[in-house]
Amino acid sequence: MDWFISPSNVGIVDFPAYLVGVIFTILFPGPNSLYVLTIASLKGWRAGVWASLGIFVGDAILMIGVALGAATLLNSSPSIFNLIRMLGAAYLAWMGYGFIRDGMKRWRGTQAATAADGGVNYLDALHPSIAALTLSLTNPKAIFFFVSFFVQFIQPEYAHPAHTFLYLAFVLQVVSMTYLTGLIFAGQFFLSFFRKHPHYAAVLWFVVGALLIGFAGKMLL
Repeated sequence: MDWFISPSNVGIVDFPAYLVGVIFTILFPGPNSLYVLTIASLKGWRAGVWASLGIFVGDAILMIGVALGAATLLNSSPSIFNLIRMLGAAYLAWMGYGFIRDGMKRWRGTQAATAADGGVNYLDALHPSIAALTLSLTNPKAIFFFVSFFVQFIQPEYAHPAHTFLYLAFVLQVVSMTYLTGLIFAGQFFLSFFRKHPHYAAVLWFVVGALLIGFAGKMLL
C-alpha cells in the first residue's frame, strides 16, 4: 500500500502544491457548484446529492477521456470541439433563462402556488443527476484543463504515468465531493430561509440565471 500512501511513489511532483491548486480551483465558483447549491436550496439535500453524483460521474468520464486521448481528438478535430462547446453554451443559457423565468414567478408570488399544487417548474424538467451530468459533459474546455493541470505534477521519467493520473484524479474527486457536500448543507439552510422569504429566493434565482448565461458567453470565447 506504500504506492497509495505516498504520492512520490506514484510519480507525483510537489503534491502539496497540487492539493492547494485543486482546492482553489474547486472553490472558484462555476456552473457545477452553483447548480448543486441552488438545487439543494430548492428541493433539499436529496436533490443536492443526486446533482453531486451527476457531477462526479461527469468529471470521471472527462478524466477517463483525457487518459484515452480525448484532448488529442479535440485538438485534431476543431469542428467537434466547437460543436460540443456550442451545445454546452446553449444548455447553460437555457438553464439560465429557466432560472430567471422561475425567479420572475417567485417574485410575483405565484411560484409557491405552482410548486404546492404540482404545477410545472423549470427545475423539474430534468432529474438533478441528469442536469448536473450534462453540465459536466458539455464543457470540452474541462478536458484541456485536466491535461494542462495534471501534467505539471507528473514526473516525466515515471514508468507508469497512468497510476499517477489516477492518483491525481482520485484526490481531485475527493476534494470536489467534500466541497459539494458542504454546499448541500448550505442549501439546507437556504431551503428553510427561502420558504419564509420568497422574494429573497427570487433575487437568488435572477442572480443564478444571470451567472449561468454569463458562463455560457464565456464558454464561447
